[in-house]
Amino acid sequence: MQYKTLALCGSAMVLAVAIACSKTPDTPTIPSSSQPGTADAAADGSTLKVSAPTPQSPINNAQPDSVSFVAAKSASTFNSSTPLSYEFEIKNSAGANVCGSPTVVGGGSGATVTYTPAGCTLEFDTAHTWRVRAAVGNGRGPWSATANFRAPSGGYIRDNEVFDPLTNGRTVGDIVGPVTFIPGVGVRLEDFNSHIRYRLPRTMVTGEFSMIITGMATNTEGDKTKVFAMSEGLSDLITNERRFTVEKRGDPEGIVAWRFISHEQQIDTEGAERQFVSFDPNQAYLWTATWNGTFRVTVQRGGATIYNQAKSYRGAYDPDPHYAFIGAPVGRSGPSAATVPGMIVRNVWISQRARPAGL
Repeated sequence: MQYKTLALCGSAMVLAVAIACSKTPDTPTIPSSSQPGTADAAADGSTLKVSAPTPQSPINNAQPDSVSFVAAKSASTFNSSTPLSYEFEIKNSAGANVCGSPTVVGGGSGATVTYTPAGCTLEFDTAHTWRVRAAVGNGRGPWSATANFRAPSGGYIRDNEVFDPLTNGRTVGDIVGPVTFIPGVGVRLEDFNSHIRYRLPRTMVTGEFSMIITGMATNTEGDKTKVFAMSEGLSDLITNERRFTVEKRGDPEGIVAWRFISHEQQIDTEGAERQFVSFDPNQAYLWTATWNGTFRVTVQRGGATIYNQAKSYRGAYDPDPHYAFIGAPVGRSGPSAATVPGMIVRNVWISQRARPAGL
């Protein structure tokens, strides 16, 4: 695996995956037999008669691949059977709140509670803290001790899931050809030969491949240039038996086209199905391909879908070994049918799970 680094400049590189955040006021609650003991606020601000939870993971400056918080549950002072919920609070090294949770249900009779946010605004590879407290209605228990951890370094290949932010000066894939990392923005693929290659440890029969692209104009150099692709092994992409290519062509300019070959069938865009789309290099576009009995390609700008084409197919998509590419390697059609030159890519997502909201 190759990494290409660049000195950091200006602002910190931030992995931004939006989550819904809420804050419940710490107001005293009226005691109720349905709650495990509430009263006026104690010296620590708590209004719920329970013990503080105990952080279990991550602690002691551990650095996980992805963020998930685990704590031992609170215990009721009055042995109440009322189920507790929990609130988690995450702060950066400056003490700013970067991720507050909605109320998380305690979850059955287990000894621990886990909060796995759909996303969190964390600075890559930097120190953070977290704590947790119990909640019932408007009542709040005492905060746990504060635990320390380091945010993920950014990006991973785990089983057949890939997340590669590309805004942190490196990639979890293999770089081929000239690329330039732009801190906080993404990686620019400089010419037809430039691409980033991912080897999936396990074949992904169904799934999603998506990324955000800037710096791409309607009229770019080349003809059948590729935005992204997949293949079986590293044989010539143009003749590959599990070829999956998504194109933004330069000739004719602005034409979006694709091809997908399953175990039993090849499907393509043909004739009028190859649609013209106008692109602005100053705008960000979310390109997505999904396959699950239907192969679909969409392009979104500012939340609006500007391209959406799909066809059903027979047979499994079963490349082995399974490779994915940002751009595409040069095949027998020559360099002008490889990567769209100059496009800037960030937040690559390859998974059987749908792309997390806000990624």
